[in-house]
Amino acid sequence: MPFNENKRLDPSQIQDRRGRNTGRNVAVGAGGLGIIIYLLSMVLGVDLTQLVDPNALTSSSSQTYSEDIYDLEAECQTGADANERQDCRIVGYVNSIQAFWTDELASYGVEYIPAQTVLFSEVTQGACGYASGASGPFYCPSDQMVYLDLSFFETLQSKFGAQGGPFAEAYVLSHEYGHHVQDILGALDSSSIQGSSGPQSMSVFTELQADCLAGIWANHATETGYLESITREEILQSLDAAASVGDDRIQKQTQGYVYPEAWTHGSSEQRQAAFYDGFQSGDVNTCNTPGWED
Repeated sequence: MPFNENKRLDPSQIQDRRGRNTGRNVAVGAGGLGIIIYLLSMVLGVDLTQLVDPNALTSSSSQTYSEDIYDLEAECQTGADANERQDCRIVGYVNSIQAFWTDELASYGVEYIPAQTVLFSEVTQGACGYASGASGPFYCPSDQMVYLDLSFFETLQSKFGAQGGPFAEAYVLSHEYGHHVQDILGALDSSSIQGSSGPQSMSVFTELQADCLAGIWANHATETGYLESITREEILQSLDAAASVGDDRIQKQTQGYVYPEAWTHGSSEQRQAAFYDGFQSGDVNTCNTPGWED
């Protein structure tokens, strides 16, 4: 799925904090990191708490930052750059996703509110608290930003068994922006989501709806002018990524058995079905009357 080489990218939609010192070291101890991972797992769509090195949760450490400073404004200018670099590819995906939702919501008389993606290394701070690379990508409603450590995509393969590929990255981003769309539409009600579990819970529905919205974007992605085409292989990459973060697969991997009543984000089958329903229909109304929770 190459990007159109001459398409101008807009790096201002990305806040790049990689390699930048916040001005102080961050002490990460057992309680703090454990709480962060638990809370962010609720937003991400998977239970990551059992996949983190236990030593990271039981010992206190002082967080350091690398000396590398990235300049997306200078380095990610066109689609040609997105075809060569992962971080520029992220810029391109975010640009395409937001261009689509701007037009799509406008057709319903709703104004889309742009949301930045924050790229960080290891740890950063936002309105939802400290974000750790071990916690995975997430959307924070309090500041309306998506947080992403690019090392997550390696984790997706090594820990979750995903095949990987560029469109797996697109799936993750479009899922998180699906939460942003829910937020704009008033469908991201934490009071009704928190504490709910099970295949038919509100928590699962919210995550599956975000998967469906991700599929809607994938259907229309080439219309935004950023992407030349989407192949069957790339859709399979998305479906594989969706399956790899299903509650049942995570439970099987971490505890050896599946317990549906504890699901908060949906099974592998549900997540694949939700994304594919959105992709097949291309109609946002598909995501309002789903059958994936059955």
